[in-house]
Amino acid sequence: MASPLILYGSLVDSISLTHLRYLSNALICINQHGIIDWLVPNVPSSSVASVLSEKGLKGTQVTQLKKGQFLSPGFIDTHTHAPQHPNLGTGGQYQLLDWLENVTFPREARFKDVDYSRKVYERVVKRTLDLGTTTSCYYGSLHLESTKVLADVVHAGGQRGFVGKCNMDSNCPSTYIEPSPSASIADTVSLISHIRSLPASSPTSTPLVQPIITPRFAISCSAPLLQGLGDLVRSEKEAGTEVAVQTHLGENHGEIAFTKEIFAGANERGGMKNGWDGSYAGVYESFGLLGERTILAHCVHLEETELQTIKRTNSGISHCPTSNLNLRSGCAKVGEMLERGIKVGLGTDCSGGYESGILSQIRSASTTSKLISMASPSSAPSSPETPPPEAATSTPRYSTLPQLPLPTLFHLATLGGASLCGLDKVVGNFEVGKEFDALLVDLGEERGNGALWFDEEEGGEEGWLEGGFEQWIWTGDDRNIAKVWVQGRLVGGKDL
Repeated sequence: MASPLILYGSLVDSISLTHLRYLSNALICINQHGIIDWLVPNVPSSSVASVLSEKGLKGTQVTQLKKGQFLSPGFIDTHTHAPQHPNLGTGGQYQLLDWLENVTFPREARFKDVDYSRKVYERVVKRTLDLGTTTSCYYGSLHLESTKVLADVVHAGGQRGFVGKCNMDSNCPSTYIEPSPSASIADTVSLISHIRSLPASSPTSTPLVQPIITPRFAISCSAPLLQGLGDLVRSEKEAGTEVAVQTHLGENHGEIAFTKEIFAGANERGGMKNGWDGSYAGVYESFGLLGERTILAHCVHLEETELQTIKRTNSGISHCPTSNLNLRSGCAKVGEMLERGIKVGLGTDCSGGYESGILSQIRSASTTSKLISMASPSSAPSSPETPPPEAATSTPRYSTLPQLPLPTLFHLATLGGASLCGLDKVVGNFEVGKEFDALLVDLGEERGNGALWFDEEEGGEEGWLEGGFEQWIWTGDDRNIAKVWVQGRLVGGKDL
């Protein structure tokens, strides 16, 4: 039997929206199945051997972290487009619908070529792992075989992923559109079967790659296609094999208006059999596509009824702040979403967003919250910069804060994203019994990041951790991510 992985040093993780846990001299054990067996905080170096002996692991090798190194949970990207990564940094002059026509659809059409797809997807998975993304919710292209390749590459690379083939049978270019609702649904069923056939890492671990139904957005899907996808969601749930759903909602004013126009016509023709409240979110609900496993990307412009619908159906939101700013879509009011108890995670939305790591999304989410606060100065005082006292036992009133605080931002990137993906009992922090998806962060000068100023002489042996963590969040990059583990397996990082 393989020896467990024993790590000794500092760690930081999220306990809640308002609470970060900082531990120095922690001893953590990960078993051969990649599960955290135990974690003992505050172990003096002189007591490490005795703790191991008590645990029946006398003489087991221990990897000791040095000052300036700490463990972080892996990042969770709740919304990205795998075939768009080659377009990163281009098309910023457009807004959403023109950007799709001029930049995105032409690139995605190339993924009909399976060999090209494999070459791109291998680079995407390696790059995102090295950036600390241990779980990613991937949109593929509309091509079945190439999306199977994406699932295979994610699995082989050791990344945790949700992989979906885009459903697109309406309002798309003639060179990039599916022939019929039935063909789109049949390909979706085939992809689900393919992903579920991938081997498990171990008998006790969660499947590394899971299928996710992916109507691109309402504009690209006819009413019969959405109805068929909703029927598929229901049949999977009835069979006890519930499948997740991902799509876009309320990203851009033009998109919203066009969606309402399309489905008003469908409603008049009797194409929406389950009733429709006239809202964008209501389109998805009328076809049975909202629920606790649904991830709604962007949600920049939501009506009151839509916020209520999302909360009532226990759907969640992927906040994509870099993309929302880059395509001039707007600023999503994440604080209000959180106050209502809506699940929220972070998404890169490559290539609408021009950066493929979650650290940059944390920073853009902070900037977005500040812009919202500055646009409504009467609702947010100049201080404090931390949640009010009642936040210790309840969700803080974010509308009274000048910005989203650091504990909340990091929660969105880790445990909040896990909740959005239905994985909060599996990953997201270092609770015993969870799978070890983690980063080894190294703040040392030798990493070559000239923006990160970490002084080993300050803070003493243990007092450096909070300040060092904050510096990494705001000035760190992939050079500081030395190792990346998924399910306890070393799969990425600059030292691999």
